[in-house]
Amino acid sequence: MSNQLTERLARLVKTIKGEARFTESNTADVLREIRLALIEADVALPVVKSFVERVKTAALGQEVMGSLTPGQAFVSIVHRELTALMGPEPGVPAGLNLAVTPPAVILLAGLQGAGKTTTAGKLALRLKSSQKKKVLLVPCDVYRPAATEQLRTLAAQVEVDFYAPAKAEAEDPVAIARNAIEWAKPRYYDVVIVDTAGRLAIDEAMMQEAAAISAAVTPAETLFVVDAMLGQDAVNTARAFNERLHLTGIMLTKLDGDSRGGAALSVREITGVPIKFAGVSEKLDGLELFDAERMASRILGMGDVLALVEATQKAVDIEQAHKLAAKVKSGKGFDLEDFKQQIGQMRKMGGMQGLIDKLPHEIQAAAAKSGGVDEKQVGRMEGIINSMTPAERRKPELIKATRKRRIAMGAGVQVQEVNRLLNQFEQTQTMMKKFSQGGMGKLMRAVGGMKGGLPGLKGKFPGMR
Repeated sequence: MSNQLTERLARLVKTIKGEARFTESNTADVLREIRLALIEADVALPVVKSFVERVKTAALGQEVMGSLTPGQAFVSIVHRELTALMGPEPGVPAGLNLAVTPPAVILLAGLQGAGKTTTAGKLALRLKSSQKKKVLLVPCDVYRPAATEQLRTLAAQVEVDFYAPAKAEAEDPVAIARNAIEWAKPRYYDVVIVDTAGRLAIDEAMMQEAAAISAAVTPAETLFVVDAMLGQDAVNTARAFNERLHLTGIMLTKLDGDSRGGAALSVREITGVPIKFAGVSEKLDGLELFDAERMASRILGMGDVLALVEATQKAVDIEQAHKLAAKVKSGKGFDLEDFKQQIGQMRKMGGMQGLIDKLPHEIQAAAAKSGGVDEKQVGRMEGIINSMTPAERRKPELIKATRKRRIAMGAGVQVQEVNRLLNQFEQTQTMMKKFSQGGMGKLMRAVGGMKGGLPGLKGKFPGMR
């Protein structure tokens, strides 16, 4: 998210970390840069003003002036204030409050195009998977063509139940919501998610309808779904909805595509309502609990190592990893079947770009400088390996000219692509041997010497020495 903001603040962080001493003069220069970066990111002006004032007060106090490393102390202040800006009030728990008599109703509201319906499916999947809840999806958008069918399809994809409105209530969203709750009670649903209609802009009819649905179902959570790319417009719409619906939380969508970042930094401050979830990809499992501290680190270009660890834990089969490590250590070698499994795990973790996005800004910049990420190349590599026989995967040395032509034809690629894959495999094989013989030092030197770079990167990954 917030590419422009991250780039500016990351450069600023690098500069101020080197400051041996802070004075009113150079502090004013740094604060001016922060102010400009926030304004360019479309952060609401009142938020910019209050944020800069808080940073200034802390920076000119003993925390920085008396520090042996004032530059790092200043960065710490900016990080802390960013966290406070986006985070919940002290003592407010993260996530949803579902401690009510079942079923707990979650009402989703927002403008058309914000991604409410898709977010309803994502939230249902998250509640089913992580909290083992029995979830019912309810379609109350009777205006947008195919909105009901879209939600029905999503319910089938995430394997939760769907409330199909009767013909008599098909045009009355308030009746649909009320009847769905009555239908859910005797069937012991834990959570009912109500997807409401949106408009292209705020209007009184939409607000009245949303308020009527809310009054009919008494939701445990009323979540405002907002497109993170809206910038200051997100603040205005959030404020309007909060006045009529008494929001309990905000869900930011399309955070992976936001080039400014203004919404994430503005909405919480203006409305006083916590950001509870963030949509980080188009996939149905691409919904995360919003963590202000981790988001602050990413905005400052520090990366999100915790998110990387979590993605690894989800994607990597620990037992399989132990078997591979034992196999390599025993000298049996690392074959193309193992290589394919590693590529598959990387794709489960969001692909090469998904991994790079969680790393510090300097590494992201280095990857971009080397030519960026080609996710299609990763797919082609899997296709090439799938075109090989089991014997060829176990013993790549069998693959000579005739076999290469057959494999290339089967995968729909040129022979050069097969050669490139085999070269990358050999380099990865060398890395695995280094790792089994001498640990991380030898591994990093091996990575630095890879001619083709890491799989999915167009050029050599710089900075690895």
